[in-house]
Amino acid sequence: MGEISMPVEEERSVYVVDDDDSVRSGMAKLLLSEGYNVRTFDSAEAFLEKGVDDQIACIVLDLQMPGLSGLELQEHLLKAGKELAIVFLTAHGDIPDSVSAMKNGAIDFLQKPFVPASLFEAVARPSRQARASMPNAPRLNRYRNGSTG
Repeated sequence: MGEISMPVEEERSVYVVDDDDSVRSGMAKLLLSEGYNVRTFDSAEAFLEKGVDDQIACIVLDLQMPGLSGLELQEHLLKAGKELAIVFLTAHGDIPDSVSAMKNGAIDFLQKPFVPASLFEAVARPSRQARASMPNAPRLNRYRNGSTG
């Protein structure tokens, strides 16, 4: 299992779980270029074995893998009380799979090949939502936008 890491803000953590080496490596490079802390896993089982370090993270998860599928990993995490944001990627998805993933809390369902901007938008969503739910979020957002009033 290859793992690529780069320390940055905890809220910018992305776990990439995909059995295809080239997809996993390419996705890690894309996300690293945007400043994300990336950890890669070649299977759902490898991800479960390592565990997750934080709750403000996003998992980019292949739908169909040998062993546990992406949907089965999502169900396992939900049963364990881990409510991590999940972006599913698939080359073989169908409507029932996407509906199931979204009903169980996935934040997006992208078809391979995907446009990098779609991936960046999807993985940015959880940290934006976490910041927006903070008690001082309105004041912080005004400050970030250049307004002090």
